Amino acid sequence: MNISLQNVDKVSAVLTVQIEKADYQAQVEKSLKTLRQRVNMPGFRKGMVPMAMIKRQYGSSVLMEEVDKLLQEKVGEYIQENKVNMLGSPLPKENSKVNFATDENFDFSFDIALAPEFELSLTKDDALDYYDIDVTDDMVEQQVKMYTQRTAKYEKVDEYQENDLLKGLLAELDENGNTKEGGVQVDGAVMMPTYMKNDEQKAIFNGVKVNTVLVFNPSVAFDNNEAELASLLKVKKEDVAGYKGNFSFQVNEITRMIPGDLNQELFDQVLGEGKAHSEEEFRAQIKSVIAGQYAADSDYKFLIDVRAYAMDKIGKLEFADGLMKRIMLENNKDKGEEFVTKNYDKSIEELTWHLIKEKLVAANGIKVEQSDVNEMAKEATRAQFAQYGMINVPDELLENYSKEMLKKRESVEALVNRVVEAKLTAALKEQVTLNHKAVTAEEFNKMFQ
Repeated sequence: MNISLQNVDKVSAVLTVQIEKADYQAQVEKSLKTLRQRVNMPGFRKGMVPMAMIKRQYGSSVLMEEVDKLLQEKVGEYIQENKVNMLGSPLPKENSKVNFATDENFDFSFDIALAPEFELSLTKDDALDYYDIDVTDDMVEQQVKMYTQRTAKYEKVDEYQENDLLKGLLAELDENGNTKEGGVQVDGAVMMPTYMKNDEQKAIFNGVKVNTVLVFNPSVAFDNNEAELASLLKVKKEDVAGYKGNFSFQVNEITRMIPGDLNQELFDQVLGEGKAHSEEEFRAQIKSVIAGQYAADSDYKFLIDVRAYAMDKIGKLEFADGLMKRIMLENNKDKGEEFVTKNYDKSIEELTWHLIKEKLVAANGIKVEQSDVNEMAKEATRAQFAQYGMINVPDELLENYSKEMLKKRESVEALVNRVVEAKLTAALKEQVTLNHKAVTAEEFNKMFQ
């Protein structure tokens, strides 16, 4: 067997493979013998079909299969051993033909798309903005409020205040203001006027007391929201439009949420035992947690900016566009050429960043160990819980969730990528000059709009 690579230009080459009978004959004979043991053919006992008949009926297909296996194996070895920086897979030349029924020696030719060569290094001469998101007292207060609401008590009160919950008898009225005969009546209707869209309707409930009967217009109050009105009036969404008039509401019950106390029990429940011993320490810890979450967001934005900066620095790379489009079409056969044409530029942009990232990862000696992936799985799980305000998650629970994550191949691939990006971000933050800029969360979020 002979394999050779001939460059066509800087970004494409032709790989030629010459296979002779001696390269595959032994394996073909072995496969035919194995096949003979399994073949059932009328007139012969199993395993006793003459080899000549086996070869005549199955010889070409077995030859094709074994040559293909040999071809893939040896081409893969050649590319790896010779460090061919290839993009995608080798594509059989469009005009190449092989006849397995008549030929004994075979010549295969493949078009190869090569990765473009480029130089890139980042140093202190390269300055990039780094956005530090300000954690305000209001953010901390909102988080603290969420925790106290979890331990809240609910009390029955006599007079309505904002955020109270009302329960009572809801009845549809006619044009004269009387209870409509055959109209909608809901006993035990529940409302929170705070969530009404219309301020005038909302004001009707101010200071209302138990056993009071008032009149309001649900359609106006909830701005004709089908889902809210259907839920309140206990009617189908498609029927909501028929209820535009006034309703009476007899207040039978007013419930108020009393937030839980900021005490040691809450501190231990949220943060873990002994992590905070006062409200001041508790708020400081909450602020630190929020800051940590925002630091991850800042790193994410930094890597996006590194991408744009590096791509601008190296300029537009040359690719074998014709070959790349063939590769893209081969990988998206069900979507066709129109899809390839429409998405080609974006794909090349993503590929360019992939090549840049590979170069930066190699330059910084970044490697991923299994322990890194395991720790990232725990970190991802911890972040998911944190989104729901759960900071003090037991290690056992983190272990169980992360182990489930590691069972899925796509999850592992995503975790490996996150480890690479986290290590790369940390390395690049040390290499370049950072222009720290303090921004609010609102200003930061607008950068992604």
